[in-house]
Amino acid sequence: MTLHQRQGQRFLPYGANYLDWSDMAELKEVIDHQVLFRYQTEQESMASRLERRVGERLGVAHTLAVHNCTEALRLALISTRPSIGDPVYIPAVTFVAVAGAVLSCGLIPVLVDADESLALDRTLLPPDARRVIVAHMEGSVATLPEGVPYLIEDCAQTLGGRFPDGREVGTAGYAGVFSFHHNKVLTSGEGGLVVTGDDRAGATMRCYHDHGSARVPGHYPTWDQDAHYGENFVTSEEVAAVQCQQFRHLDEVLAGLERMYALALAELPGRTDIRPLPRARGDVKVSMRLRCESRELRDAAVAALTAEGIAHWTLGKYLLPEHPVLTGRRSLYADGFPWNHAPEGPLQLSRDGFARTRDLLDRTLCLPLSPELPEADQAAAVKTIRRVLETV
Repeated sequence: MTLHQRQGQRFLPYGANYLDWSDMAELKEVIDHQVLFRYQTEQESMASRLERRVGERLGVAHTLAVHNCTEALRLALISTRPSIGDPVYIPAVTFVAVAGAVLSCGLIPVLVDADESLALDRTLLPPDARRVIVAHMEGSVATLPEGVPYLIEDCAQTLGGRFPDGREVGTAGYAGVFSFHHNKVLTSGEGGLVVTGDDRAGATMRCYHDHGSARVPGHYPTWDQDAHYGENFVTSEEVAAVQCQQFRHLDEVLAGLERMYALALAELPGRTDIRPLPRARGDVKVSMRLRCESRELRDAAVAALTAEGIAHWTLGKYLLPEHPVLTGRRSLYADGFPWNHAPEGPLQLSRDGFARTRDLLDRTLCLPLSPELPEADQAAAVKTIRRVLETV
């Protein structure tokens, strides 16, 4: 694919651009070993190797690989030992999987409006909030609320991000969850991680993810008097191998995103009606986010970028107050579980019924960056984007 054909568009997820047979030593090792189940061998499994490397990078005591980030959220929530119907405060602007994870645990999602950065507005939380999920959306590191005993960081879109004090995202609260989905920073198609510094939580999550009891590698599960029911969230060796390969390229991906972001920021047209949203130093620069003066101008920019074949997206799909699962309290259970344990009335915290947030989303436009391109090609790509935006 030539740069002219790309027109600044990113055709593959960031990490997928680094997938190459010559670089798949971990996958070859797994295939040569001919064992794809992580607990079938007495040596360190590939899944354990991934968990160890991620834990060392993040500086966290417990890391667990699972099938996807939604399972990671479920494990984090279940490990808090909740009661059916307990409220969980979640962002009004995030992917519906967050609400789905809460509901599938028998808990009730309460939507919390966004601040100017589109992160959960922590000032709206009640003082007695016990379970809160904060999403670091679009690579932006959100400011966390204080005093919440079970604060879960959703880092699905922000692997490699850092707080101003240098800590890695996912390590500042009770637990952090990450995604290796197709469109994330690194990818194995699907895949997730949950991390925690809490010993009890780490042990509970590891047991629950393997049918409720701790397993000794190389042996059949050993049931004891402390066993409880659980599910099968155990990742496979071949998926963990791809994730190990991807993780080796994390710093390379992050550096490429930083480089192209700086180029794009310098090349943006000097318009006051289309301005970039600020990115902090520790953010993962997965996109250039633009705020337009009006919905009409945003739509005109979308049309112009589409005509030129330039990748872009808007964020209205993330507005959970308009999702039917929330608006209609939808459930597959005959009795409406767990909504039948929810109080009557709106389950939301907002000063204006989400009007300001809707307006912000309606005027926001995101342009993906391409960290794998050589710098000269990156410069040419952003010049193309500038030319299009100047004509809107």
